[in-house]
Amino acid sequence: MYQIDFEKPCRIHFIGIGGISMSGFAEYLHTLGFKVSGSDAHQSKITDRLTSLGIEFFIGQKASNITSDIDVVVFTAAISEDNEEFIEVKRRNIPMLNRAEMIGQVMLNFDNAIAVSGTHGKTTTTSLLSLIFMEDNLDPTISVGGILDAIGGNIRMGKSEHFITEACEYTNTFLQFNPKRAIILNVDADHLDFFKDINDIRNSFHLFAKRLPKDGQLFINGEIDRYEELTSNLDCEVLTYGIIDPTYRKTAHTYDIAADKIEFDEQSLGSYDLYYKGNYIDRIRLNIVGIHNISNSLPAIGIALEVGIPVEIIKKALYSFANSKRRFEHKGEIGGVTIIDDYAHHPTEVTATLTAAKNYPHKKLWCVFQPHTYTRTKQHLTEFAQSLSLADNVVLADIYASREKDPGDISSKDLVNELNKLGKEVYYFHCFDDIENFLLQNCMNGDLLITMGAGDIVSVGENLLGM
Repeated sequence: MYQIDFEKPCRIHFIGIGGISMSGFAEYLHTLGFKVSGSDAHQSKITDRLTSLGIEFFIGQKASNITSDIDVVVFTAAISEDNEEFIEVKRRNIPMLNRAEMIGQVMLNFDNAIAVSGTHGKTTTTSLLSLIFMEDNLDPTISVGGILDAIGGNIRMGKSEHFITEACEYTNTFLQFNPKRAIILNVDADHLDFFKDINDIRNSFHLFAKRLPKDGQLFINGEIDRYEELTSNLDCEVLTYGIIDPTYRKTAHTYDIAADKIEFDEQSLGSYDLYYKGNYIDRIRLNIVGIHNISNSLPAIGIALEVGIPVEIIKKALYSFANSKRRFEHKGEIGGVTIIDDYAHHPTEVTATLTAAKNYPHKKLWCVFQPHTYTRTKQHLTEFAQSLSLADNVVLADIYASREKDPGDISSKDLVNELNKLGKEVYYFHCFDDIENFLLQNCMNGDLLITMGAGDIVSVGENLLGM
């Protein structure tokens, strides 16, 4: 694999430079003195900014964009092998790096590179950690999977030794990363269009943990089933975190970072007593809902304490965070109906969101769910029905295909049947217009309406609100 020498800036070209993440890293390398160019299908505000910085931008991905002075090419997973530039790069035998490989090498340029992994909660935890570091004026470089208002997007270029990023397991992307510290939030069966089964997924997380250096640290959720298998034979220090549960006689000494005496206010916002390595630290209050976010906050606090950030700074940053876009995001109210949007697209996430919503003020809880990918829907059909049954009323949209083609053997009608078996009232519509009309006629003053899924279901709530 080609190795970027950050001491000797070279000529680097990005295929697909217009994406938020790719553009951010292109700008980062430009600031280090690299001669950067790139192409994308369309001009945008992002590419206009790159051009204003002196980065050469090509509209359209043509073979002529590839010149002999290019030392290395970076491309995204969205670039197919029949792409003109991709073909020309291979013809010229120019070294290539995919986006994950490039990020992994960038991480080596930071003394404190932090990677947040897990099947669920990566964006929230990365955002929490980022805000804590920013509140302490540590000037981190950040790459987060959602829009974080505090940084005006999902990329922030800092000038310190701190780098914070999400680490996605899909296609084993995170096995290209080189963190100094890492978090494993949870390990569930997901992305089964790539992984064979849960054991294959667990093995990948173990391999990810093994990438940590001897002087590194792994913060892992101690509630993960047989988590010790994921931490076996590691060179780094392992710290566990979790929620104290008297039912199982877990105490503050069970985990290195623990939450005890959990309470929720009338808005479902959580607070808890924080314990660190067996010692009581302080009372923590969050401005985000649900028990799952209490769990997500713990490893962020753990890393912050290890870095030496004062508790008061941590508390202030945590309470200032009111969620990333599409994470239990309050969209507005119409006719006394509160509309929330959430990115949940796995049964575990759906359960967490609807459980949190139970503590939110409402008469009836409506969930408008758009299944995400045929593979995931088919694999978790029963679990989806069980999680969605937590809502009073369920409205289903068609499956959002994303990267997949319709196999013809699974649809939202199958989910309707599973919910009917559970005795749930469920409504299924093919188009968003019909969903919106139905909701306008049936949601009542005081109800809570959650649009849910990783596709474009968010537009239903926004249309109702006239956004």
